[in-house]
Amino acid sequence: MLDKNGIAQRIAQELQDGYYVNLGIGIPTLVANYIPENINVEFQSENGVLGMGPFPFEGDENADLINAGKQTITTMPGAVFFDSATSFAMIRGQHVQLTVLGAMEVSQNGDIANWKIPGKMVKGMGGAMDLVASAENIIVAMMHTNKAGESKLLADCTLPLTGVGCVKKVVTNLATLDIKDGAFHLLERAPGVSVEEIVQATAGKLIVPPHVPEMQL
Repeated sequence: MLDKNGIAQRIAQELQDGYYVNLGIGIPTLVANYIPENINVEFQSENGVLGMGPFPFEGDENADLINAGKQTITTMPGAVFFDSATSFAMIRGQHVQLTVLGAMEVSQNGDIANWKIPGKMVKGMGGAMDLVASAENIIVAMMHTNKAGESKLLADCTLPLTGVGCVKKVVTNLATLDIKDGAFHLLERAPGVSVEEIVQATAGKLIVPPHVPEMQL
């Protein structure tokens, strides 16, 4: 089973040289810590940063450097800062090749709910709807079940939607799954996790191939 860093490490394997990548708040921010060797990627944040670096260690934070989720960040040589209008023009103009988001629920059709739980105070929508409406490749980083042990991979989302039919892949603490043809397709299982455990933890339609390899991190 993976922890948050393990999920981020697996998603980092999806990065390709020259990609511009937007990282959502939470687990996605950790992806910047696991960039594969010999490739160059640029991390973008919708508050107006291009060239984010690894997540800062405790004690190394700079309160003047933050991402859209108000988390402290580091920057790489050559990083640039600009207004949010320019940042959203970059997103809406489809100049970001990969978006990594957290989620509370994902459906078998690729719908995502990640911004609101009715009756609870939230920070707001932020740039989530622009990202899901504009990005061609969206990967979700999330835990497979909630704190009550209930599946977060559903036939239909029960929470207010952020986007419809937009998620292409999900990486959880249990598995890597593609979403296509109205179903979750099991690609890999996390170290020490059985196919049976993944089946039991997935409420949506799940396609399981004859052989499911273990993730290589």
